Amino acid sequence: MNISVELTLTPLHDNYEPAIIHFIKQLRASNLKVLENPLSTQVYGEYSEVMSVLTTEIKGAFELIENGLLHMKIVKTDRYDYEPHF
Repeated sequence: MNISVELTLTPLHDNYEPAIIHFIKQLRASNLKVLENPLSTQVYGEYSEVMSVLTTEIKGAFELIENGLLHMKIVKTDRYDYEPHF
């Protein structure tokens, strides 16, 4: 089963950028399809593989920050090739 996941990592302190950049670079280094925009990062792939990578990388991201928030949405389909029809 393929899934699409939208992630927004929000460290709750000053100097937040290094933690976000590290998190995104770790996701890019995985074998998953990763897209970024200014507000979030999207990850696409097979459920077990995506969740395995996210479990590891979310833990690593949380270990780098004192306080933070991760907003995650999961869709049960691969929306990587989505094109608006308007």
